[in-house]
Amino acid sequence: MTETPVKLILASASSRRAEILRDAGYVFEVISPRVDESRRDHETPEAYVCRLAEAKARAASKGLSGPVTLIGADTVVVLAGGMLSKPQSADDARRMLRELSGQTHEVLTGLAVLRVPADERRKGPRRTEQVRVVSESTRVTFATLSEGEIDEYIASGEAFDKAGAYAIQGRAGRFVTRIEGGYFNAVGLPLARLYQLLQEMDTPPS
Repeated sequence: MTETPVKLILASASSRRAEILRDAGYVFEVISPRVDESRRDHETPEAYVCRLAEAKARAASKGLSGPVTLIGADTVVVLAGGMLSKPQSADDARRMLRELSGQTHEVLTGLAVLRVPADERRKGPRRTEQVRVVSESTRVTFATLSEGEIDEYIASGEAFDKAGAYAIQGRAGRFVTRIEGGYFNAVGLPLARLYQLLQEMDTPPS
């Protein structure tokens, strides 16, 4: 009997994550689930990104027939213990970039891989599912930015919909003087860690 191939789902609206996964040779579909991203009281940045990563994977799994493997991820920037998510306005983005200027910050990504086997049903508890939730951290150092550089970057439109108000793989790359840790994690998807988890769950690239 031929084994049913495992469908791979990226539970994210991020074009950056999709590009990383595609360039790595994976064949997948995209589902963009809606989850409440409110931070809970006293929740650490690590707990926050891990919880949201798993919530995205579980939300995207609803109504799907197994076997399917779902990837959820969430990324924030952490500076001096404070968490920078996506800016809500140009002024918010400007504030974040001023705070990052000349400083070293942490890019923290929560990664969840959820495997739903073929015999699962959408109703009732999923007793045989597999789930792994991990976090990855990359330290990024910014050069000192002038107000003109900040204004120019915000005007480019790249600062929006990005944790910490910047995209390391885009124009903001010219502000980065040092990276300690995984580059792809700083973009939003820790590729090497993901590959390891998918191998453990028998989900090859294609």
